[in-house]
Amino acid sequence: MEVEEQEATTPAIAKAPEIDVDKATKDIVFEPNAGPQTDFLASTEQEVLYGGAAGGGKSYAMVADPVRYFNNPSFRGLLVRRSTEELRELVSVSKTLYPKAIPGIKFMERDKTWVCPSGATLWMSYLDREDDVMRYQGQAFSWIGFDELTQWATPYPWNYMRSRLRSTGKSGLPLYMRATSNPGGPGHTWVKKYFVDPCPPNEPFWATDESGEVITWPQGHSRAGEPLFKRRFIPATLFNNPYLADDGMYEANLLSLPEHQRRQLLEGDWSISEGAAFTEFNYKDHVIEPFDIPRSWTRFRACDYGYGSMTAVLWFAVSPSEQLIVYRELYVNKKTASDLADLVLDLEQEDRIKYGVLDSSLWHKRGDTGPSLAEQMIMKGCRWRPSDRSRGSRIAGKNEVHRRLQIDDLTDEPRLVFFNTCRNIISELPTLPLDKNNPEDIDTNSPIDHGYDALRYGLMTRARSHNIWNYNPTASRSGFQQADPKFGY
Repeated sequence: MEVEEQEATTPAIAKAPEIDVDKATKDIVFEPNAGPQTDFLASTEQEVLYGGAAGGGKSYAMVADPVRYFNNPSFRGLLVRRSTEELRELVSVSKTLYPKAIPGIKFMERDKTWVCPSGATLWMSYLDREDDVMRYQGQAFSWIGFDELTQWATPYPWNYMRSRLRSTGKSGLPLYMRATSNPGGPGHTWVKKYFVDPCPPNEPFWATDESGEVITWPQGHSRAGEPLFKRRFIPATLFNNPYLADDGMYEANLLSLPEHQRRQLLEGDWSISEGAAFTEFNYKDHVIEPFDIPRSWTRFRACDYGYGSMTAVLWFAVSPSEQLIVYRELYVNKKTASDLADLVLDLEQEDRIKYGVLDSSLWHKRGDTGPSLAEQMIMKGCRWRPSDRSRGSRIAGKNEVHRRLQIDDLTDEPRLVFFNTCRNIISELPTLPLDKNNPEDIDTNSPIDHGYDALRYGLMTRARSHNIWNYNPTASRSGFQQADPKFGY
């Protein structure tokens, strides 16, 4: 009896109401494709790049992203393209989407501004020149979007507009910057360094500056030393867009392009840029996971020094198959020669460095007395020999890089690989531009050639393995040049 009374008083479990799917979905005006497009719209990081191959649905996602805030009267958004002609495409897409999503929304043609019934606004504008950002001085936005980010040659517009990203009152709105882009374009290198290089795709990471250092709160702030904000890179390909992928015709058009353009626009490959000197470089082939290098392998280093610009030092190991492995890098600026020597020696305490090669100009005397910069480092115990600066050495060095990047017929591996921890040289090498006036050389005015010069110095030493099992009696060279006491060893 007690059991029956207990059962009678037990509340019944409520059943979920039946959902009329057709009725529930009839008013949907935009539904993102599963995968990258959905991930982009769901991202919460302050700065997100939706980048990769052409036809991935990037621009449509960019237009759709701010709609969620259109009912908030405090929302102020800005969506930009490089030119007015390019802006027309975004305006056209927005005119097909916004009136359906927000009844009563109006587009002001003269100002290229959407005005919502709530009072929320979205400006659609262009930034043709870098100083065009001054038009927004004093303005405040909670959402800023850059469509085709690599069309801007430098990060200045992106960095400046970050200063316009600020909360307006007690709106409760998050502060976002969003970007889309294909690989290639004048800004390929800096966009890649900001978004692609620091972390594997789809993983949030702390934002870094041009040197690769995490951006932190400044000294004196209550949060000094803490990272400022996070970024994220979301890759996409044509095949993430079913509306284009299923047809096959667009894919066929992309397949017909030259190799570097095909890799960029079809495969979404950021490791190559148009006009690049070293199109052979492929991340899959030339970048490897670090491993414990046997102590018996020959190791050496090479350096391109600069105080006001950048100093790059690369460390090499030679495998028994004569493959060169770049296993460590050091990129610093505003370091004296003596300070650099200390840094280098500290990093290689556990290494057995056979020799080092340094830009030969550092042996030039500074005045009538005192040691040269190279001698200052040698006196610290950091030993070097001068790089090859003979006539034609630049071209010979470039050709050696090409040769080393090729796949060896015997080993089926490239002759030069990089540990994936060497992020700067990995980012720099595939984007180095050719000299337009001398296609046999790279552009010497490129600001990103420091690691390349160190690489070239190292490769021209013709270092060889000393593994007896790989001794080649027909080889004409024993490896590197005879030691010279004046170079410190």
